[in-house]
Amino acid sequence: MTQLSRLAFIGNSLPRRCGIATFTTNLQQAISTSGADVETAIVAMTDHGHAYDYPPAVRVQVNDARLEDYINAAAVLNAGQFDVVSLQHEFGIFGGEAGAHIMTLLSRLDMPIVTTLHTVLSEPTPAQRGILNRIVEASSRVVVMAEKGRELLRSVYRASAEKIEVIPHGIPDFPFIEPDKAKFKFGFSGRPVILTFGLLSPNKGVEVMIDAMPSILKSRSDAVYVVLGTTHPNLVRTQGEAYRESLMARVREIGVEDHVVFLDQFVDQATLLDFISMCDVYVTPYLNESQMTSGTLAYSFGLGKAVVSTPYWHARELLVDGRGILVPFGDAAAIGCEIAGLLTDDARRQAMRERAYASSRSMTWERTADRYQTAFENVRRGNGLRMIAQQGQPSRGQAPPDMQIGHFLSMCDDTGLFQHAVHSVPDRSHGYCVDDNARALLLACALNNPGERRLSEVLTARLAAFVQHAWNPDTRMFRNFMGFDRSWLEDKGSEDSHGRTLWALGECARGDATLLRRRWAASLFAEALPIVESFRSPRAWAFTLLGLDAYCAAVPEDSLTGRVRNLLADRLISIMSLAETKDWMWFEDGLAYDNARLPQALIVTGISTGMAAYVEAGLRSLHWLMTVQTAPEGYFRPIGTKSFGDKRTQPQAFDQQPLEASATISACLAALRADGNAKWRADAARAFGWFLGGNDLSLPLVDLETGSCRDGLHPDRPNENRGAESVLSYLLGLAEIRQLALISGDRAKLPRLRALHA
Repeated sequence: MTQLSRLAFIGNSLPRRCGIATFTTNLQQAISTSGADVETAIVAMTDHGHAYDYPPAVRVQVNDARLEDYINAAAVLNAGQFDVVSLQHEFGIFGGEAGAHIMTLLSRLDMPIVTTLHTVLSEPTPAQRGILNRIVEASSRVVVMAEKGRELLRSVYRASAEKIEVIPHGIPDFPFIEPDKAKFKFGFSGRPVILTFGLLSPNKGVEVMIDAMPSILKSRSDAVYVVLGTTHPNLVRTQGEAYRESLMARVREIGVEDHVVFLDQFVDQATLLDFISMCDVYVTPYLNESQMTSGTLAYSFGLGKAVVSTPYWHARELLVDGRGILVPFGDAAAIGCEIAGLLTDDARRQAMRERAYASSRSMTWERTADRYQTAFENVRRGNGLRMIAQQGQPSRGQAPPDMQIGHFLSMCDDTGLFQHAVHSVPDRSHGYCVDDNARALLLACALNNPGERRLSEVLTARLAAFVQHAWNPDTRMFRNFMGFDRSWLEDKGSEDSHGRTLWALGECARGDATLLRRRWAASLFAEALPIVESFRSPRAWAFTLLGLDAYCAAVPEDSLTGRVRNLLADRLISIMSLAETKDWMWFEDGLAYDNARLPQALIVTGISTGMAAYVEAGLRSLHWLMTVQTAPEGYFRPIGTKSFGDKRTQPQAFDQQPLEASATISACLAALRADGNAKWRADAARAFGWFLGGNDLSLPLVDLETGSCRDGLHPDRPNENRGAESVLSYLLGLAEIRQLALISGDRAKLPRLRALHA
């Protein structure tokens, strides 16, 4: 899959005067200059009645009140084939109630969206909650700048944890310097300087800091408080400069005119950094606790300034562990006391500066851009793979993921493959089972196909040894569960585990890399087959039929297998004839696990034996199953485990397991071999897309770097454990999809697509 090449930002842009414009422009420039070959563009929101001399990076302007502008912007982005869109969201910059107009744009985009939320309200209005929920739903990833944002998205908006990423506000990479040179430049030499900068508005609490000045002057009579920034444009629009004038009147009233300086300027970044360099203490006396992000705080902290702040959310996280000082909201006495203390204790102030600077190195724009680019690459890769699922085949430049088996290897020891994991860590307490080691032997066979790297001989031999050791000649069945101490926990396993082991042996007899192991597999298969005639489990019959399909190709002279093959296939036909109705085309009264293996077994048996009745029954039942397993929105929705035991009812959606996606891929590709209908290719691709995020939660189940796979989907989150069954379900599905991509639709090569899933 090609790398990210075109990236668009939606938000405000300089020279518009606001924090969102500064952030959007800084992030766009950081990515443009990162060394990556990425073309960037900005869709700039323009407030009604204003015009700006935008830089060339701004490709489209959107008047915030004009819906047709939002529609046009979407058309431009789609026509430009941008890979990802980065939305910078803040209430107040988009038109419509609670900014609802932005959905007119987002809903028309063809590419994935990564949304940065600059505000997450703890008590939103119904309209605000509704629009934020819709934006989160439309986004492949949501970025917040503080852990509090993640907490609120989970608790207030019920957003999925997997969708949320915390990336701190970026900062310029500026050297740690003393303030003297900058003080000289701005005419404050020899004086202790306290600074606040940003757009002036009542929620900034500047009046509280002004009221603190008399107490500060008692300790440092030469101190000066510099208030840098223009009045917020929205405030000027409604009130003019009344707020600034009220602050200046308060300064005169308490007699600190010589110690408070208002600089009514919106400065460029270089000038701003000089002003920050000048100060000894930076203060953010904000009055609103729910301030999620403060760019001014981030910049001052990143330049290594001693910061005194009220405990709004961003400050509470950033200034912990002695990296700054927090004071109560609206408490002029506390602010005055703490600032005076810092101005009269050089050693303490310097230590605080050094801690802040050291802690902020991970926040530089270069590092921030790297983290955003990783997020963009991840969602683009997931989107590209979902497009494969929707189209049924890769389009140009898009390919299935690489075969990564790092997690699978970490789940193996010198005995075999562990059953379970706690997160990604193998769980020894549950030991091993022949089910999973048989599945792993299937993977070893799958990796012998063209285009794959074979599993090591040592590991393949170890998996075969586990299967051999599981065979109990006294019961004529395979044992299933083994403790970590290598002691068997039973004399025989289930019918299903026996059938699955036969399946693996059949594939090994046909497709193993070594002649001696093929002979071993064929011999053990023949020894373990007869007891299957007494089995009553339809899935055991189906697994055995899949093994027989491979075994009969490897040992065509074995006459016994032909009789058993017909017996088991006829049994499936028989139970289907008893259970099937016009609305329920299935083998049983309910749906359980590994459902698609039943039609798959009939299809492959019918292809190999020339029995059209088997193929027809398999195709009919699979077609019905795919109807049941398709969500109204068109993505794959496997049978939920809560449905197990239900009879002839619409299946429940959760919990969803990788096993079902894996089985469906194999069955659909078997159907494709049978009748050549491209529908089956698309269905297989949609089932594989479930692993990559084409599912009810729009979340990937797999880690493409390690090949691990989460154990399933709950209604609100993925299961974070990554056990053997799940990783093998993904890897076996991936192996088949990769083979499908290799043949690129060549009908003559379709018989090579062997069904190798567990």
